[in-house]
Order: sequence, then C-alpha cells, then structure tokens
Amino acid sequence: MPGTIYEFGDFRLDCGRFELVRAGQSLRLERKPLELLILLAQKDGQLATREEIAQRLWQSEVFVDTEHGINTAVRKIRHVLRDDAEESRYIQTVTGKGYRFIAPFKIVYAQDKATSASTPANPVPALEDGSSVALAAPQQLSSSSHHLLGRARIAVVSAAVLALLAVGLFATVRWIQSRGRPAIASLAVLPLDNLSGDPAQDYFADGMTDELTTMLAKDSTLRIISRTSVMQYKHARQPLKDIARALGADGIVEGSVARNGDHVHLNLQLIQAATDSHLWAESYDRDANDVALSDEAARAIASRLHSAALTASPPRPIDPAAHDAYLHGRYLWLSSRDAESGPYFKKATEIQPDYAAAWAGLADYYGKAVVADELDPRIAIPLQEQASARALALDRNLAEAHGAMAGTYLIARWDPVNADREILRAISLDPNNGDLYAFRADVMLVEDRRPETVELVKKAVEMAPLEHAAWLGWIYMDQRQYDAALDDLKVRLQATPSDPALLNCRMECLRRKGSYKEAADAAAKLFASFDDANDAAAIRTAFARGGWQAVVRWQLAFDGARQKREYVSPVTLATYHAELGEKDQALSLLEEGFRRHAMDVLWIAQDPAFDFLHNEPRFQALVQRINLPVTSPARKPGQSTP
Repeated sequence: MPGTIYEFGDFRLDCGRFELVRAGQSLRLERKPLELLILLAQKDGQLATREEIAQRLWQSEVFVDTEHGINTAVRKIRHVLRDDAEESRYIQTVTGKGYRFIAPFKIVYAQDKATSASTPANPVPALEDGSSVALAAPQQLSSSSHHLLGRARIAVVSAAVLALLAVGLFATVRWIQSRGRPAIASLAVLPLDNLSGDPAQDYFADGMTDELTTMLAKDSTLRIISRTSVMQYKHARQPLKDIARALGADGIVEGSVARNGDHVHLNLQLIQAATDSHLWAESYDRDANDVALSDEAARAIASRLHSAALTASPPRPIDPAAHDAYLHGRYLWLSSRDAESGPYFKKATEIQPDYAAAWAGLADYYGKAVVADELDPRIAIPLQEQASARALALDRNLAEAHGAMAGTYLIARWDPVNADREILRAISLDPNNGDLYAFRADVMLVEDRRPETVELVKKAVEMAPLEHAAWLGWIYMDQRQYDAALDDLKVRLQATPSDPALLNCRMECLRRKGSYKEAADAAAKLFASFDDANDAAAIRTAFARGGWQAVVRWQLAFDGARQKREYVSPVTLATYHAELGEKDQALSLLEEGFRRHAMDVLWIAQDPAFDFLHNEPRFQALVQRINLPVTSPARKPGQSTP
C-alpha cells in the first residue's frame, strides 16, 4: 500500500513519501530502519519474524550480518520514537522470533481519509541477543568494556571523479567571493543519495560522501564539517538552511550517485545557506574503473586553491576492486561496525599491496580491537604493527598512515612520546580531522597532562559532536571529576537517550563515584539498549537481593562465561575482584593483563576500585614496569562503600 499513512501517537508514517513525521517536522531515520518500521506497521500487530525482516530489508545482498543489522535498525527506530526497550510503547521484542508493532494506530490513505484502526496486544518484555558474529572474530560493544579509548580515524586516497568535482567546487567558491557575496568559510557535504536502485550500493554512496568530505578537509582552507556530524541528516527532509544552521556551515553540498556496472553517474550542487541560493551544479559520468586522472585532478585542485597541502609525489593508481573493498570497509567502520571492517581492508591490501590507505585502515582495525577487548593483544598487536609500518612506508605524506603509526606506538608499544610525535604529524597533514585531536587527548592522558587532555577532547567534540559524545565524560571520570562527567553526560543523553557509549560511560562513572543503586540501574539500561531485557532484569534482581556486590558477582559470572567463547581482558576481571576486595585474585589478573599487553592496564591508577592496592609491593612493581605514575587522588569523603 504505497499511498498508506499510519498515524500513531504524535507520529505520522507516510509510506508513499517514505517519511516519518512528528508535529509537522520530518524526522531523520535511515533507509533500513524506516523500511523495517513500515513492515512492522503493515503487519498490523502480527509478528514480523527475523527471517522475514532479513528478506525484506536485504534480500540477496552479500557480506551482510543481518542479525546485527536488524538489532541496529530496531535500536534506531526506538531512538527516534523515544521508545524504551524495557517498557515499550511501540516495538515489542518477541524472544528469538522477531518484533511486533504494539501501538494503536489509524490508517489514512493519500486522500487523508481514515479507513480503519488497529490496537495490538500489550507488550511483554523479552530477551533479544544484540551480539553479532564478526567476520574476523571481534565482538561488538559489551557492558564489560571499562574504557573507550579513541582511535585515529582514516580517510581515503582521492578518486578522479571527486577530484574533478572539487576543482569546480572551489572555483565556484572563489567566484562567489570575487562577486562580493557572503564568503563560504565552512562547508558540509550531506550524504549522497544512492540512486542505483540497489540498497546493496549504500556503502558506495556513503564511501563517495566520505571521500569528498576527506578531500575537501585535506586540500582546502575551508572548515569542513565532520562526516559523522553530517550523517545524521541522511534521508532528512529538513530545509537546508536549518541543517546548515545546526551544523554551523555556510555552504552545503548535496547530491546523488548511481553506480551500474562500470558506470558511475554523480550529481552535485553547491548551496549557500544564508540565501538558500544554488551557486553551482554539475553532473559527472565516468567509467568506475577509470582512476587515471587522480593525479591530474589533485594538482588542479591545489593550483586553483593556491594550497600547499599537496606537495607530495603523485599517488599510486588505485585498482577499482581494491578501492571498492576499501569503501566497503570504511562504510562498516564509520557505521560503528568496526569488527566487520577488517576483512574488507585486508582484501583491499591483497588486491593492491601498495594501497597505503587500506593498510592504515587495517592497522586501525587491529588497534581498535585491542582497545575494545575484541581480540587478544598477543594476536592483534603484531598485525597492527605490520600494517601501520607498511602504510607509512608507502606514503609518508598520508595523515592516516601517521595516525595508524601513532596508534601502534600507544597501543602496541605503550610509548606516548613517539605516539604524540606521529599524531602531531597527522594533524599537520589533516588539521580538520577531529578524530586525530581526540586520539591525542588519549596520549596526553597517558602522559598525565590533564589540562591539555580536556582541551583536546573539547576541540574534538566541537568538530564531531556525535562521534565523540562520550569522550569528555570519560576524561572527567578518569580525573575523578565525577559530577562534571555526569553533568556532561546528562546533557548528551537528552539528545540521544539510547546511545550505548553514553550509557556505558554513565554506568562506569556512577560505579566509580560510589552511587551503586544508580549504577545498577544504569547497567540495566545499558543491557536494555542492546535489546537484552532478561539480563537487564537479572541486574536489578541481583541488586535488590544483595546490593552492588551481588551485581559485581553477576558481572563476574557473565564475563567468566563469555571468556569461554571469546577474548575478555584480564583487567576487566581484575576490576570485579578488586571491587569485591579480593586482593590476590585482582593482583594476579592485573599481572596477567600486563603479560598479555592488555591496553586497559594503563588506566588502573584512575580507577578507585584499585586504590586499596596502591601500597601493595606487587601493584607498585607493576606500575613501575609499565612506567605509569600513580597520580590518582584518594576517594573523596562521604563516598559510599559497596
């Protein structure tokens, strides 16, 4: 029923316009979640099985983790509907089966004539496993993660089509300024629409958006809004002037791309936000396999901009198949599906062994897996070192290569001095990349340069607020400024109440502060955000029966069982034993974490759970071996005990 409109609560779901509206305002909801919401509404209160959802949303697409995709789509729907997974008003989880739309609604056709109503049954809380099977073993975010360390994100070598586009774009900007119109000092590239007629090509459209954004950030003096901040407006139908105002951009680039076989058609236009006037538009038809003009176009951009950014030797030609694999990896990486990105970066390096950006992407993948406790460091670190060294050897003027090497120095070698040198070089090559500033903040934290840490995180959050939403909270928390951290998290959670990174940070902050009742509730909400109602209920039950120590014992059993299936950092387990006052077990596991080169052993001085160990000779010897001074203050008076 393409002309059908479903009205429920304050919402209006227009199937014909492919749009979700609340109070007259179009809401941002990506294609897959919106398709799923339409399917659930069309089921009229009946169960939509996971198999049916996968067939409807992905059909014959390859390399798609449908389990993770379904969980992510449901989470995004709940976010935009402001629905609570535990006390849902709209989407009910049916354990192991699928989902059901449970809100009463009325059906309206395009002529706005009401024809029927439906009132499905009441929701029943149920468990739905939110984990995914990664292509190369790493797992998605779990509640046991105790620190989210940043990583230097990567970008891609320019493609010929985008280089040619940028030539015209910047020539237009200079023409505008010469005619006395308001200057464009900042620019946002909105996500390109995929007009291929094939949803499996979404990664290509997003990859092209990323490439264009990266090129403009590298090769111009304009301030380019981060891709992460802009991606929230994918499929948005808000006025461009409002989008530009929200992003702080003077100009907007929007358009579409269609790839069919070896042919690419790209439409773009430049819009001045202040006047909502179209300044420039162009269409490009190219052979997708033709990358011979990359060097020529890049030099033309530098010439027209009088930019000194491109002084390096011409980049190597990029094999189309390698480039496609790289784009797929970037798409997954930037979609918070890091654990799935590695095989695509690896494939790109296998097709083209001299592809520096792909090697940098592979290095970042392994580094992130170590930081997030997704892979055993003894396995991942040698691969990270190999990939980062290869990237830097291939292109010493690539910011991503220096960022990857900075990650290797910090994560693999625990060497913040050389990590800082490399990240500063990366920033000099790509000063508009907020991820690099965020990573340098972590370097400063390891060096105990706290004021600089806070300023760098604030800069990173300003440049990419969605990407780094939880980072300021983590930095305040590591400095034991718990109230400042909670105040910052409260503001950010109002905008994105179901963000797992924010919920995880809040839980950890409340735990460290000693607000154990609130910490238990926050832990339950974190599990609920992953559609895990059973474990959320188990946490609440444990606290009701035995307080925070009962919750800690539940967490210890949970991660102990998980350890049999996948890697769990010994430091995570040591934290639980420390909270229970079990000195010998905690010290033994910390020592094991050091032997395994677990990254989170660097942060033990910041966690009050380990304060009672500070005078222990084994703890002091461990701190000396990792060369990290114990600088954390004592617990504040009045802090409660488990």
